[in-house]
Amino acid sequence: MRAEQMFRTCIATVSLSGDLHEKVDAIAAAGFDGIEIFETDLLAYPAAPAEVGRMINAAGLKLVMFQPFRDFEGLPEPHRSRAFDRAERKFDVMGALGTDLMLVCSNVSPAALGGIQRAADDLRELGERAAKRGLRIGFEALAWGRHVFDHRDAWEIVRRADHPAVGIILDSFHTLARGIDPASIRQIPGDRILNVHVADAPPVKLDMLTLSRHFRNMPGQGALDVTGFLAAVQATGYDGYLSLEIFNDEFRSGSARQVAVDGRRSLIATMDEVAHREPSPASKGTGRTTLPRRGVPSGVDFIEFAADDWTAPELAALLAGLGFARAERHPSKNIERWQQGSISLVINADREGFAHGAFILHGPCACAIGLRVADVEASVSRAEALLAERISYQFWGGTTTLPALRGVGASLLCLAGGEGAPDREDEKHPGAHAFSGAGLVSIDHVSLSMNYEDMLSAVLFYTSIFAFERTSELDVADPGGLVQSQVVETASGSVRIALNGSRSYRTMSGRFLREFFGSGVQHVAFATADIFTTAKHLKATSVPILPIHENYYEDLQARFGLESEFVDRLKHANILYDTDEHGEYFQLYTTPFADRFFFEVVERRNGYRGFGAANAPIRLAAQSRLAKLAATTQ
Repeated sequence: MRAEQMFRTCIATVSLSGDLHEKVDAIAAAGFDGIEIFETDLLAYPAAPAEVGRMINAAGLKLVMFQPFRDFEGLPEPHRSRAFDRAERKFDVMGALGTDLMLVCSNVSPAALGGIQRAADDLRELGERAAKRGLRIGFEALAWGRHVFDHRDAWEIVRRADHPAVGIILDSFHTLARGIDPASIRQIPGDRILNVHVADAPPVKLDMLTLSRHFRNMPGQGALDVTGFLAAVQATGYDGYLSLEIFNDEFRSGSARQVAVDGRRSLIATMDEVAHREPSPASKGTGRTTLPRRGVPSGVDFIEFAADDWTAPELAALLAGLGFARAERHPSKNIERWQQGSISLVINADREGFAHGAFILHGPCACAIGLRVADVEASVSRAEALLAERISYQFWGGTTTLPALRGVGASLLCLAGGEGAPDREDEKHPGAHAFSGAGLVSIDHVSLSMNYEDMLSAVLFYTSIFAFERTSELDVADPGGLVQSQVVETASGSVRIALNGSRSYRTMSGRFLREFFGSGVQHVAFATADIFTTAKHLKATSVPILPIHENYYEDLQARFGLESEFVDRLKHANILYDTDEHGEYFQLYTTPFADRFFFEVVERRNGYRGFGAANAPIRLAAQSRLAKLAATTQ
């Protein structure tokens, strides 16, 4: 199913890295309808404007707008005359490029004079000059404009200018970042809106200019109510372009193609949310459809590990120590399934197929994750509409074909289940599951490590396709630098995915990327109903547990006022402890397997919702010490 777009999609070249040709290629490949040329990109490109226009047309794109024209309205002489002269030269460039719309942003010059009528008079004259050339002028209020910084004032100026070649350009960032209610947009006639810029932003307290120039992001990646903004735009009857104008340092140094795909994905997902929130009166009877709603994953169905003839037995031995039992062996291939509680793990050491390719590239790794969803086809249909790559995955040696999405890094995200697939009771209530093995009952969360610049892309991927919500991003101290961590999870906690990125290759996350040759699963956390009993089992089966320094437990007792006997139990088992407003959290870690990934065991009591963030620096320091010790003994 593919939803018909309410608006056409566009992106400004300033949003991407590369030269103008590379940007045009990336924008066209992502499927955008149009492009905005940012003046600096044109000036830096070694081709005449007419040639640039032909390049854009050849790529199948509409050149929607030339921008920006700065510091125009409300100037005293001689600055005013010079501004009109500048505009005439830009009109020449627009004619050569083949576009008829220019963005005029509100004046920030100290020389600018205030006055709604003065600005309206200037825009009317500029509109008259533009109309003689068949051009149009769009006026936009910058959030840091000297006198005009509110779209309501910008609209009043356009209304008073009262010229058919002059209209308003709206921008979600400039409205929402200032806390302006977008409801007033509903009073603007749709035919007077010439373009709509769309951008989100994180919830950080910075001055408007710094926030805008460095930290804007795609809709759905920040904290602004972009959906509410676009619902107000839709109510006006506007049916033109939605254009991404994203100033972001990470985007302008990353992959232009990936950022372009993320941009179009964000617009499709946001437009779909608008359609569900407030169907357009204009869409009634037109046959327009919305996408399937975001599916709610009910659990992790399986995790498949790629191995070879040497590492597969070692991994199997570790799983056996963790209480898993071999439930199934493929009759003709080197593939096994191990089970404990509702946890299903596959070790694939076959010399054919996707897992083998993953092993060749990355060594032992988690190469595929299966998510249970009620309606597989609906989830796949939504994912494809949101530009995700669908793959038919040959599971269990080719005996079963599962639809899969290419996820973060090396792993595939397989979709399993069927119509009406229920949540598993043992995952909702771990204590209800009969104790077996080491007492592990379900997968609590999966942790992925990736390059820091890929984190926003990963968040958008998971939250736009599935009913995942984001937690706040945290900075975690590693001995080698900071690690940024953010979790996407279902409301019930049935599936939790932790995303970790670092700019430093000295952090554990960074070392994983370097040694693993890319992003992937760094650890899997199993839930238990009794971590002390589980720890006793792991000790008896000689599972190597990450040692935690005694200083941690001395501080723990003082910080939480815990009984000495209880702290001694924690220390004896190398268990970390945390609390939140709901309950308690216990966690312990294995040492890394083959220097690639490790396992965690957790127990949540009384509705604890976090992940032991306060313990992360302790765990990272312990892992760093272990890695240094291993390096000195080699």
